[in-house]
This record gives sequence, C-alpha cells and structure tokens, in this order.
Amino acid sequence: MPWFLWLILAAALGAAEVFTLTFAFGLLAAAALVAAVVAGLGGGLLAQVLAFAISGALGLLVIRPIARRQITAPPLSREGSEALIGRSAVVLQEVTATQGLVKIAGDEWSARSFDETQVIPVGATVEVLEIDGARVVVYPRELLP
Repeated sequence: MPWFLWLILAAALGAAEVFTLTFAFGLLAAAALVAAVVAGLGGGLLAQVLAFAISGALGLLVIRPIARRQITAPPLSREGSEALIGRSAVVLQEVTATQGLVKIAGDEWSARSFDETQVIPVGATVEVLEIDGARVVVYPRELLP
C-alpha cells in the first residue's frame, strides 16, 4: 500500500500549505498525489520517487513563479469610487476645507479641498486626490507640479 503513504504525505503537505501560504507545500502535495497515482498503477518505488521529484520540480520551478506573479501583481484598473482618483473635475460650488460641490464625469460629488487654507472658486478645474467617505478631496490643476 505505498499509494496510501503518498496520500498521507500529500495531506501533511497540504496542511503545511494552509498554515504557511507559500504555495510551495501545495505544489509538493500535488506531486505526492502524482506519486500516489503512479503507485496505484503498479509503478515501482523508483518510478514513484521520480514522479514525485519531476512533478515537484516542475511545479516549483514553473508554476509557482507564475502564480506568485499573478498574486502580487497590482490590479489593472481601479473600481468603484477608487476609479475617481486622478480624474479631473469642475467646481460647481465653491470648495473649501469643509464643503463644496464638483462634477466628475457627469456626476456631482460633495468635495473638500486638500489644502485646508485654500478656497477653490466656481468653474475651476481640479484633480481628485483621494476619497474621504462620500466626499472627494480635490486640488486645483494649475497648482499641481
């Protein structure tokens, strides 16, 4: 029953993956499953070990770097209100440190100025710097570096 031992090893490596989240133990658990299949089909010990080694090496050297790159890659686009950051807006009501109204892509948003001492007049073009709750924080375009 060598296939059963490979299944136990696969389960142990899978449990280790759950606790470490390195994606390495998970690939080795999959390699142990490959070795279990080879053992179940009647392969000898050398065939089982080779199946484990080859599939484990393939996973660690090929699949793991691709998966890590996908996990750590920044999202291609922002969604929801985060998509407003960096967009231009037109001031509809004077914007101060506490209140104001701007129009962004056809929608009206309450706004406040980034610089608390600055008052931005009606008609000025501003850039959205961040989202503060249901309010956008803006700064005049002509003053940006």
